[in-house]
Amino acid sequence: MTCVGSRYAAISTALVLLAATGGNALAQKKYDSGASDSEIKIGNIMPYSGPASAYGVIGKTEAAYFRKINAEGGINGRKINFISYDDAYSPPKTVEQARKLVESDEVLVIFNSLGTTPNGAIRKYMNSNKVPQLFVASGASKWNEPKEFPWTMGWQPSYQSEARIYAKFLMQEKPDAKIGVLYQNDDFGRDYLKGLKDGLGAKAAMIVGEESYETSEPAIDGHVVKLKATGANVFISITTPKFAAQAMKKIAEIDWRPLQIVSNVSASVGGVIEPAGFENAQGLLSAAYAKDGADPRWDDDPGMKNFLEFLEKYYPEGNKIDGAVVYGYGAAQTMVKVLQMCGDDLTRENVMRQAANLKAFAPDTLLPGITINTSATDFAPIEQLQMMRFKGRKWELFGNIISGESSE
Repeated sequence: MTCVGSRYAAISTALVLLAATGGNALAQKKYDSGASDSEIKIGNIMPYSGPASAYGVIGKTEAAYFRKINAEGGINGRKINFISYDDAYSPPKTVEQARKLVESDEVLVIFNSLGTTPNGAIRKYMNSNKVPQLFVASGASKWNEPKEFPWTMGWQPSYQSEARIYAKFLMQEKPDAKIGVLYQNDDFGRDYLKGLKDGLGAKAAMIVGEESYETSEPAIDGHVVKLKATGANVFISITTPKFAAQAMKKIAEIDWRPLQIVSNVSASVGGVIEPAGFENAQGLLSAAYAKDGADPRWDDDPGMKNFLEFLEKYYPEGNKIDGAVVYGYGAAQTMVKVLQMCGDDLTRENVMRQAANLKAFAPDTLLPGITINTSATDFAPIEQLQMMRFKGRKWELFGNIISGESSE
């Protein structure tokens, strides 16, 4: 009996040790909904239709980039399952699609969904459910509010920072400026306008005309004509691609010759300027944080070589001179970096922790000298831009890399 009892005791001890060892092995891997040993589910919402459909190629580029990652073995052995839905740039539809992604598809994160107002419509939902709303495709300053909304983070420079840079430029280079502003009547347009006025400060009276438009309007010609009538010699276009191209065409048609500035979100050569006509964009100003696929200066750049190889192999229909394609590649590369940093701890909390711990990360497509940096108190990954002027068929950079923060 004693011998049998000892044997049982030894077996019991061995089982306890085995269980403990197995428990430790299992503890090394942590998953929330949307993650497993084999898969990471990433959700996305894009305007594949509607007034902002020019941005749909961002989602298509990201899908192609994740196909590339999967073909190369995935992230720490896990394949990305990228689920992207159309919201037609309609906030109620965005809400519907976000709920579907979180509650039905059970994604780990919603990544790089597009638009200020659409993302604003789901921000409270995402935060109350503690699901990362990561690298929002919008430059609204409100994505950088980690205390109030710890599950929401932007990616690109804020509209207010960009607008302050233009204000600073005009006060230095064109002190006699009479500014006419065309802006989209939503959070995107108003955020940008606020940054412009803040940047001008005591000289905000330089703005002699403001015209807002709705995305439901088929054309904005009448607004452009009204701004010309104000006597403005500077035209600032706070518009999405469709309307930016319309404005350039109309300005040429009515023989108005102001200094034109277009927001970065509509500075795409392939998506805006080519449709508007290269002849109508000469001298146009904007600011950039990413390389221009139309500029041969980047032909020997290692990062752009990677980008072009990606297009050739995984997204041959992608247009290298479309800024939205360049954008999607850089955003997807940032998402992959964060997931790699997560290792085997693929909880939503750890995804946000790693996203807030990016240090001097440089996606292939960012301009030299511009890097991504985040912290627990800074949810603005990119905060620098460089001014550029359109000449011939491409943008030409000038001046120094400028921080939107230091230009306040």
